[in-house]
Amino acid sequence: MNTQFVLALGREAIILTLMVSAPMLAFGLTVGLIISLFQAVTQIHEMTLTFIPKIIAVATALLVFLPWMINLLVDFTTRIFESIPGLVA
Repeated sequence: MNTQFVLALGREAIILTLMVSAPMLAFGLTVGLIISLFQAVTQIHEMTLTFIPKIIAVATALLVFLPWMINLLVDFTTRIFESIPGLVA
């Protein structure tokens, strides 16, 4: 195992983490922005108004993108396990 392999593996793991979390973060950000605009226009500044729609949006994104996220994680894990014999030798 050399440093180049470890750096490439770490880089791939960070990119995978960003890809897996991006749909939920994007949905939460979009809903938060829409609610913030609504609150600015109507001057209703209730803090609890943002929580429920954001939770629903993130849960919906999780349900929609879960098969894709699991597929990415399983592929990454499989590639790591398949590379173990090459690392030992």
